[in-house]
Amino acid sequence: MKRLKTLASAVVAGTLALALAACGGNDGGASAEGSSTAGATGDTYKIGVLQLTEHAALDASNEGFIAALDDAGISYEVDQQNAQNDQSACQTIASKLVNDGDDLILTIGTPAAQAVASATSDIPIIGTAITDFAESGLVADNEAPGGNVTGSSDLTPVADQIELLEQLVPGAKTVGLLYCTAESNSEVQISMAEEALDAAGIAHERYSVSSSNEIQQVIESMVGKVDAIYTPTDNTIAAGMATVSMVANENDLPVIVGCDTMVEDGGLASYSINYYDLGYKAGEMAVEILTEGADPAEMPIEYLAAEDCQLIANQATADEIGIDISGLENAEIV
Repeated sequence: MKRLKTLASAVVAGTLALALAACGGNDGGASAEGSSTAGATGDTYKIGVLQLTEHAALDASNEGFIAALDDAGISYEVDQQNAQNDQSACQTIASKLVNDGDDLILTIGTPAAQAVASATSDIPIIGTAITDFAESGLVADNEAPGGNVTGSSDLTPVADQIELLEQLVPGAKTVGLLYCTAESNSEVQISMAEEALDAAGIAHERYSVSSSNEIQQVIESMVGKVDAIYTPTDNTIAAGMATVSMVANENDLPVIVGCDTMVEDGGLASYSINYYDLGYKAGEMAVEILTEGADPAEMPIEYLAAEDCQLIANQATADEIGIDISGLENAEIV
């Protein structure tokens, strides 16, 4: 797509403000030992992990982070905690990790990062699956964080995703925009989608949920009113993607989504970053802090390159709803 190149320039300009935020969950955790090969100092590092909720994209970020630690050959113990989409649990787990005296804390998802950042200004915090750290109040500036928080951003090409919708559903007159109201950065992405749709002359209407329990009813309310659905990298929607695709596919509604795992769970197509790679980049940053004494305050937020975005489409979904995806060049078909 000719407009995919706009992603990189938007990052450099620092004008995009969105984030993979979420609605919050229950405490759950596990500890595990990492590589038996000690780092240069011979230390075994204590690393806490707070993941907002369970869904494939966040899970992949977690896996990528651990893989980077292992590849670096450092010795570590990790305390894995999952808030199960409960905001109050984020606060409780954040306090636990801080009180445990961890050497570094990984946070996956914006509310998880915000909870830990409010609990400590001393322990280094690496965030991932967060799109705009500055907009979320986590850093002073994405180029110069200025505190104890840094990490990797999951900025995605919203305008190119809308262009993909135009290509696959050329007759679309109205698009339903689906997101969770508790996810402020999802709303920012929705605003970006609205701008792209306005430029294309396509009408749009917002359809929001406050929790996963409302997804089915909201999708059913779109039937007969919209020609396609767009949903960004929204944790609540991603976690409930099976419900979204079930209802949408039954009613021949194409759903263009924010990330690859949402396509794998039944969405029609996306331009997406790779969340494993995103977590791996965060892990590399963590190794720099732990073994080289790097200062989070001076470590700019890192991004995956625009050329690393993957065009992905779901053949079974396309067949079910009667959409021809044969014209998607260089697409990964799942």
